[in-house]
Amino acid sequence: MAGTNHYALTPDRQERVDSWGMNRATLSYVYRPTTAEQVVEAFALARSSGKTAALRGTGCSYGDASLNNEGIVIDLTRMNRILDWNPQTGLITVQPGVTIRQLWQYIIEDGWWPPVVSGTMFVTLGGAAGMNIHGKNNFKAGPIGNHITEFEIVTPGGDVKVCSRNENSELFHAAIGGFGMLGVFTRLTVQMKKIYSGQLKVDAFATKSFADIIEKFSERIDGADYLVGWIDCFATGSELGRGQVHQANYLTPEDDPDPAQGLRVANQELPDTLMGIFPKSLMWRILQPFNNNLGMKAVNLAKYTQSATIGNNETVNQSHAQFAFLLDYVPNWKFAYKPGGLVQFQSFVPYDAAEHVFSEQLRLSHKFGIIPYLGVFKRHRPDDFLMTHAVDGFSFALDYPWTESNKDGVRTLAQVMTRIVLDAGGRHYFAKDSLLTACAAQEYLGSEAISKFKALKSKYDPNHILQSDLSRRLFGAFS
Repeated sequence: MAGTNHYALTPDRQERVDSWGMNRATLSYVYRPTTAEQVVEAFALARSSGKTAALRGTGCSYGDASLNNEGIVIDLTRMNRILDWNPQTGLITVQPGVTIRQLWQYIIEDGWWPPVVSGTMFVTLGGAAGMNIHGKNNFKAGPIGNHITEFEIVTPGGDVKVCSRNENSELFHAAIGGFGMLGVFTRLTVQMKKIYSGQLKVDAFATKSFADIIEKFSERIDGADYLVGWIDCFATGSELGRGQVHQANYLTPEDDPDPAQGLRVANQELPDTLMGIFPKSLMWRILQPFNNNLGMKAVNLAKYTQSATIGNNETVNQSHAQFAFLLDYVPNWKFAYKPGGLVQFQSFVPYDAAEHVFSEQLRLSHKFGIIPYLGVFKRHRPDDFLMTHAVDGFSFALDYPWTESNKDGVRTLAQVMTRIVLDAGGRHYFAKDSLLTACAAQEYLGSEAISKFKALKSKYDPNHILQSDLSRRLFGAFS
């Protein structure tokens, strides 16, 4: 794969690279390969210049996972071809820059849907595999890695490896969820989920507390295809953890006698306007004046009141895209957090400890006077990937505003909450992380997993070329 290296470390390659949460930006040399050969060239440039390289897709990680201050960033969004699709078996092979949006639009009219999706459809498949993303069906389907049957990876050491559960299995289970530290996925084969209808039956119901939401999840989990909870983080006292759950189920022929219309791409697309009139692209500007404690307390109260009255025990049909991609429903909603941005604290806690740990997180947030504006609750199951974030339990994702006046307080709050999570046997998720410390990451991953990962890193990246701001924060330079 060697050839003439057309890449050079020149000032015109320098770009500002932002985290998705807008809480950090760096200046890096950005290269956008279109072939595996150009990926090798980018690695060769890093090696010859003494720079490190980080991998980036569409930049949907909340924190510093795809940032590399003053180093090289290999942006894979131009490697975005669908290489093979079999509508009989549901196996699809793609390049790493293909987004979940491209994926579902390509397959849905054949009656298939991605088996695991994130809250936004703009994540790339390479990024999804590197972070081993989970969705609202993790309790049933596991992470995206469970559905990847094979991949090809180009390592900084010059190897091209085809990996599956049977071939190069150790690398397979480490690169999936390996946060871009072992090489570049250049080809991924993923098993899609067969669906009959383009619609889901969605049941919405209010919950009164963490104990109540855990009980409702447990009652419904066997009969649900998807479950997700929203938590009003401003509630206190006996109503701590109150919120709303959405359960979604696939429709059957009895439920949808005319499925072809719902499977059309045009009937899945999210609307551009609110109530058919107001452009949603402007919504973040309307939300911005409410993006403070008083405003968000009112918004959360209104949402809970609606869910507990009008929306309680409501059943509707929604398209797959409408249910799955809530982060895309209001374009650029995160701009309401400008100028500082936001950080997310997401913890994964075993079943028996979840009520206590998540209650303490909200109590501490109120004690510190730093209230999360959004809380999302999910059920999870373990998986067999080396650097896994999964547990047999629940996750709770908390969005905090990040401002000059509160950032020190948020850091301290995160450290206190992390200690409680670790003491309960919990874990964290690199795709969302901005605040984890090296000691905390190494404590929950354990010395055995880290030693195995570092051995693979030395084998496939002996010069430690692949690094990111996140990897240095949590693991140093891997040397």
